[in-house]
Amino acid sequence: MNTKIEWPPSPNVRRVLDELIALPWQPVLVTLLVLCGASAVGVVLLLARMKVSGSPNFRFLPWNLLLAWLPLFFAVGAWFCHRLGRGRTWAFAGCAVAWLLFFPNAPYIVTDLVHLRPRAPVPMWYDIILILTFAFTGLLLGFFSLRLMQHLVAHRWGWVAGWAFAGLAAGLAGFGVFLGRFLRWNSWDALLQPWALLGDIAQRLANPWPHKHGFLFAALFAVFLFSAYTLLCVVTYWNPRAPLPAFRADPGSPPPAA
Repeated sequence: MNTKIEWPPSPNVRRVLDELIALPWQPVLVTLLVLCGASAVGVVLLLARMKVSGSPNFRFLPWNLLLAWLPLFFAVGAWFCHRLGRGRTWAFAGCAVAWLLFFPNAPYIVTDLVHLRPRAPVPMWYDIILILTFAFTGLLLGFFSLRLMQHLVAHRWGWVAGWAFAGLAAGLAGFGVFLGRFLRWNSWDALLQPWALLGDIAQRLANPWPHKHGFLFAALFAVFLFSAYTLLCVVTYWNPRAPLPAFRADPGSPPPAA
């Protein structure tokens, strides 16, 4: 069966292409390139470790990092659907739900520090740098995706709603990391085994005291995420090219020399 490509494209196709070209690609592409570079550094460190040790230890890190990229892809998809305007409500909703399900995978790599222990001939400090490289990249991936989603919420309902959304997302991510690290649930289990997952959650919510350490971990991890994200937002809003504020002179001090 031969499929004939229509050229020139129809007016609707041309309109969509013009809208895509008009989108502000530069900041997104620059950020993606930096994150790709950070991911490549982690992979190179892992390959060097495997070459020296002859062991496949920490081979799970690239897979976890790949999962950390997914929420960013979904957030960018939601952002594009929003910028392209009406007629893409279902696509936007699908990207938003997928982002929420996969967002905990980004900060999850921080918990891979539990695998640290002496493994000769590679020094332990190398393994610390290795895991932190992957973990830091995963955090940045998650924070950039959260920044995009927060921007969409703030654009619709205001900055207070945007920060409330960021806090709620951090709380849900903390609980999601708890489900993944300690109960070994995956993001896709929400689709493949929804009733088993909900039953496991409901059991712990109905009887929280025996599981208090898990809830404490989720709460503290959520606080860590929200604090780190807020700090990143503050730092990125600071303009290093702006002049420093001048200090007010004391009332009795002489005027500066000409």
